[in-house]
Amino acid sequence: MTEIQETRLPEVKIFTPRKFGDERGFFSEVWNKNVLDAAGIADDFVQDNHAYSAEKGTVRGLHYQLDPKAQGKLVRVIRGAVMDVAVDIRVGSPTFGEHVAVELSAENWRQLWVPAGFAHGYCTLTENVEFLYKVTNDYSPAHEGGIIWNDPALGINWGLPSDNILLSDKDKILLPLAEQIDLFTYGDKS
Repeated sequence: MTEIQETRLPEVKIFTPRKFGDERGFFSEVWNKNVLDAAGIADDFVQDNHAYSAEKGTVRGLHYQLDPKAQGKLVRVIRGAVMDVAVDIRVGSPTFGEHVAVELSAENWRQLWVPAGFAHGYCTLTENVEFLYKVTNDYSPAHEGGIIWNDPALGINWGLPSDNILLSDKDKILLPLAEQIDLFTYGDKS
């Protein structure tokens, strides 16, 4: 049975699938639609993604896609470790601008559900990280947005000193949350 943990942001959840192992290795059911349905997550996944980061301190994010291409993500690590972050960007939400940061690793086997309406990012805490995620909508460059990783208003602890962070050129020029023009509206189910 998968363990389900609530976070301080009620829509963001931690899933830890069980592992059954012996001297040969292990077996783990890492995704089950019925488990997510029982946790109140009825979204359908359309794509699986696999990202690799060679260097410790690589930050990817904070990314999101707007409607009608908004994405929910079920994320996990199969090699190494990351600090994974979800930020509520739903204007009018009682938790707008708040975040959850959870360490995901191959060792702890946790997964994080990041629903649509939340920005997502992660920082690699080790070298050679492999990061897998299921998404609920196709990638759409026309609908993508992002928030600068070190926005002081968010106060995110990425788990490493800021002078050790590696960013893509695209992520280096993202704006803080307060300067975002298009965001989600709390309660909008469009």
